[in-house]
Amino acid sequence: MIINGPNLNLLGQREPGIYGSETMESCLKALRERYKDVVIDYYQSNVEGELINKMQEAGFYGDYKGIVLNAGAYTHTSVALHDCIRSLRCPVVEVHISNVHQREAFRHQSMISAACKGVICGFGLDSYRLAVEALLAL
Repeated sequence: MIINGPNLNLLGQREPGIYGSETMESCLKALRERYKDVVIDYYQSNVEGELINKMQEAGFYGDYKGIVLNAGAYTHTSVALHDCIRSLRCPVVEVHISNVHQREAFRHQSMISAACKGVICGFGLDSYRLAVEALLAL
């Protein structure tokens, strides 16, 4: 399951100098073509509680083998997401399209990294592929 947080519904249009011009739909298409034997579901919300509900549905009550999570700005603020990740029965890989450590100082701190299996950042939308590969290797 790939889960994206706030403003990531605007990929391909929003700040292309940081996030590129590729859409999430084209990224998902490429991932599904590359990993034909893997079901890759996708969810995006701008609402923190909805992200938590979806992660619990997928990783606690569901039978997903892993979650790729780009929590967007909630990465830097949400103890609730951290607590949710710690409760899940499947691993979570934190993903960022940009290298957050080359950006504003407030983006250098992640509230969710300690609860995640690993973190991938700075490889554009290819960060999602790297996260899927990491989960498949577990």
